Amino acid sequence: MMNHHSHAAGRRPRGSILPQLFPDFPVGVQLWPQARRRPRVLREGYTFSLLENSTDTYHFSVLAGMQRTRRVFTDFARALPDEAFFILEFYTSEPTDSDGEAPVPVVHYSPYLPVGEILETLEPYWDRLLNDGFVGFGIASNWASQELFYSEEKLLTCFTDHHIRFMDQLARAGVPHRPELLLHTDLGHDHLSLLCLERANLPASLRGYSDRDLDYATFCRELLELFGMYPVEESLSFFFSRREQALIDELLRAHPEFADYAEEDFGALLLDWNDFVTECGTRFEGDLWEYRQGLRLRDMIQYVIASTPEPLCTRIGQALLEPDERFRQNLTDRRKRLDAPQPAPSAEDHFWYNGVIRHAGVDLRRDLIRHGWYKP
Repeated sequence: MMNHHSHAAGRRPRGSILPQLFPDFPVGVQLWPQARRRPRVLREGYTFSLLENSTDTYHFSVLAGMQRTRRVFTDFARALPDEAFFILEFYTSEPTDSDGEAPVPVVHYSPYLPVGEILETLEPYWDRLLNDGFVGFGIASNWASQELFYSEEKLLTCFTDHHIRFMDQLARAGVPHRPELLLHTDLGHDHLSLLCLERANLPASLRGYSDRDLDYATFCRELLELFGMYPVEESLSFFFSRREQALIDELLRAHPEFADYAEEDFGALLLDWNDFVTECGTRFEGDLWEYRQGLRLRDMIQYVIASTPEPLCTRIGQALLEPDERFRQNLTDRRKRLDAPQPAPSAEDHFWYNGVIRHAGVDLRRDLIRHGWYKP
């Protein structure tokens, strides 16, 4: 079933606001009128199952009111190690009349920050984040293999291998287990920005805010600045269990050339490769040594892929498809090798050494000339 988005901030939804189906249901999500014929069909609760292609990580879906959602989020965050990163997802573009395509929200990550600092920064924003139907947010720690995300659809999603602990957090917040949980996402609905709603239909805590402060684009930009966040492609969102992280760490420690990557967040290393590819696609301003460090990072990732069992190696490989293809398209003189790996591999093996990038900056081009690359 398609979900309708009311995007224009000045547009007011017609008709009266549908009744809340349980206390403090977020106002940014409203069921279509036909849902009136199924009063109180939605109840708070959660379901869970093993994550696909995993033996130790569970996926939870949680439907709860704002008060319980905030408690679950806070309890989850406080149970994380000292540091985690904040996730913010919101729309940065409007659909055009010409193509009619629905817009796609942009995901942003913060650096790792103290959990207490994250919760303190969020304090003035809770009611807006919980209600606005154009905004999702979460918190995660790749090292702890924990992620909790509250989507624009106003559902909590959790990935964890501490499923008993999370079930206990849900129970303390008063959210029951419902194996046959019905979600509003299974019904026709709108999700609306706060500016789409009449003041009288906003929660009392938000009625005194100015239009500027209710504008999701404004308060989300504030959060981006406060947390020092950066955009992340949806395809580059990774989740590795603690067992998988430990396996990768053990592999890297055992390899003398890659041991210095051990204890690094492997998901962050995949993002580093994507950032290197992006920089090479515009203008790489580093020298030859820095360029080789980027290639060495890709060497390390390839070693992990070749050394890990299924399905982990396939998951990592799939995450690399898009940045790898961009890097391939940026290479010139691909019949030559910058530094051939030893022993000599096949022509496609370690393709990132086949040629050099088109957009070499002054320092890299100077070093390549000294390296003899441009000699016929």
